Amino acid sequence: MIAGVRSDVSVNESVVYVAFELSKTDWTLALTSGFGVAPWLRTVSAGDLAAVDRALQQARARFGLDAGARVVSCYEAGRDGFWIHRALQQRGLENRVVDSASIEVNRRARRTKTDRIDALKLVMMLVRVCRGERQVWAEVRVPTAEAEAARHRSRERTALTQERTRLRNQIGSWLATCGCRVGARARQRPGWWTTVRDWADAALPAEVQARIAHAEARLALLAEQLAGLAAAQAGHARAVAEQAPLARLVQLKGIATTSASVLLDEGLVWRAFRNRRQLGGLLGFAPARYDSGASSRDQGITRAGNKRLQSVMVPLAWSWVHWQRPSALAQWYQARFGRGKRARKVGIVALARKLLIALWRYATDGVVPTGAVLKVA
Repeated sequence: MIAGVRSDVSVNESVVYVAFELSKTDWTLALTSGFGVAPWLRTVSAGDLAAVDRALQQARARFGLDAGARVVSCYEAGRDGFWIHRALQQRGLENRVVDSASIEVNRRARRTKTDRIDALKLVMMLVRVCRGERQVWAEVRVPTAEAEAARHRSRERTALTQERTRLRNQIGSWLATCGCRVGARARQRPGWWTTVRDWADAALPAEVQARIAHAEARLALLAEQLAGLAAAQAGHARAVAEQAPLARLVQLKGIATTSASVLLDEGLVWRAFRNRRQLGGLLGFAPARYDSGASSRDQGITRAGNKRLQSVMVPLAWSWVHWQRPSALAQWYQARFGRGKRARKVGIVALARKLLIALWRYATDGVVPTGAVLKVA
């Protein structure tokens, strides 16, 4: 159950259930008072919260409920983020944000899909959840406004790093089409593209030189922005309290401020996990077994999980093996997967899952991973 949301609804309690189907221009609302009551559909302009209030009052009157009857609502997580959730809570609604991938779908090859159908389905699933049925869907844990804003720093850094890699690869492709290769060190010289010779020992065409010059200008801007983000992250790490989760994580040898920031921004602490299984569900990297009838095979690991966490945990696992050799996790990895290149690659994913759990316990409760080495102050 998500903190702050009641999961129990008495069959005798007066409740308005409302599901929001969101779009850029309109919101479709499906309202009902429980099983056996035909849902009522309303359409309001996107973001018109006053119209939502009017629809709720009309629904209470339509279903014969008190003017102050409890309202339980839900909507699918999407591009609108969580501001709608906060606005509905401010108006006294008990809102739930639903993971779209967990919603039941018709398995026919071609099915009808409209906002009306989706809203009707969603509101009846909401009634089932509130009446005690389990595993109907998965709900999203909503971050605080501060935690959501803090994610922009690490996500911006990821986007800038990917853009830098893309530009560097493009420059390499343009050089390859001219039959020449230039090493990374040679590219550091100002105006290096003007001195490059192609396969016929001729200078690059003026158009190619101009395109490389434009790309290098963008790379210089990216480098400046990345340096600014790194300085901001370092300043934030110095400003936090000694026992803060960020300060704890960066004390571990092999973990830098950038990696620790990504872990925390993606919810290592603010998601308030109750056990390691919930944390493992966020990371993913779980085995996908196919076992039906006479068929039984291993399909590898699933693609589900937080992609940003996955992208940082695998490098962190390799770093842990290198810098934390005395630790119990590194010794477990070496004993089980230390032989063979393929075994090491397979085992590093298992180590990443175990390591994330150990870092979660350290960041939240201060439990140092067994045998871990701390940085010398």
